Amino acid sequence: MVMEKPKARLVLRDVPKPRAGTGQLLVRVSACAVCRTDLHIVDRELTEPKLPLILGHQIAGRVEQLGENVMGFSIGDRVGVPWLAWTDGDCVYCRSARENLCDRAKFTGYTIDGGYAEFTVADARYCFRLPAEYDDLDVAPLLCAGLIGFRSYRKTGDAKRIGVYGFGNAAHLITQVAIYEQKEIYAFTRPRDAAGQKEARSLGAIWAGGSDETPPEKLDAAIIFASAGPLVPTALHQLAKGGVVVCGGIHMTDIPSFPYIDLWNERVITSVANLTRRDGEEFFKIAPRVPVKTKVEVFPLEQANTALERFRSGKLSATAVLKIS
Repeated sequence: MVMEKPKARLVLRDVPKPRAGTGQLLVRVSACAVCRTDLHIVDRELTEPKLPLILGHQIAGRVEQLGENVMGFSIGDRVGVPWLAWTDGDCVYCRSARENLCDRAKFTGYTIDGGYAEFTVADARYCFRLPAEYDDLDVAPLLCAGLIGFRSYRKTGDAKRIGVYGFGNAAHLITQVAIYEQKEIYAFTRPRDAAGQKEARSLGAIWAGGSDETPPEKLDAAIIFASAGPLVPTALHQLAKGGVVVCGGIHMTDIPSFPYIDLWNERVITSVANLTRRDGEEFFKIAPRVPVKTKVEVFPLEQANTALERFRSGKLSATAVLKIS
């Protein structure tokens, strides 16, 4: 499914089968989860995609071909391909364990072709071995919603009381990890979203309410997964001294002004950019222990436009996953 231009429907097209270059894997795609970032790309909120482009960066599949100099993988191995596709390994960020900030980084399904296809190629160094406890459809959402959510969660440090704004895919997954680690989760949904609040409580949240409500206690940290900038001062206002607001999305609308007193007392606002391979390795170790459970709604590849539109309109009941036959 090819994006020929932004703000247009994807086109079902036959394209040449890619070949693995040096250091790459050719992956036969089994499943690719749909991410909000895909919508940001289609809707031109992320403005520098390669064109034409094959979207998709939550890819589960099997190795079909090994490029030269590939180490550690064999034909038939099951692998996951995430958003971070390549870094230069030599810049100040890469040399200080911050490869997610590399200025020359490449991204799956954005600057290189991704997984809305039968085959994709990926740098072997940035692929993950997937836990055997998950099948392909269930593991696919862990490759971005899980990984970026996990990085966002880790940025809350030793916070005990954590607010989560925007109770979508990432929040659903990371709440399970937080509860496993004996944190207290306060879930903020759209106002009057009784079903979302019920879902949050079923996962173990000790309180759930609308984003316009005040929790019963001040929070040590808040994670914002929604792309709404006005939630930043809202969350900041709910923090205890020294608390942190973590913005977990790649795109967010403008943040309105707020009084300095809400930031004072060493409160912090931070963003999360991409992921590191260490994030993935740590997350795929803990996920089966929790165990983190995903909820998926399956679409055939040729219905990618339907999946994206249902995501955009809020009509999905779970994470949309494209099943590649």
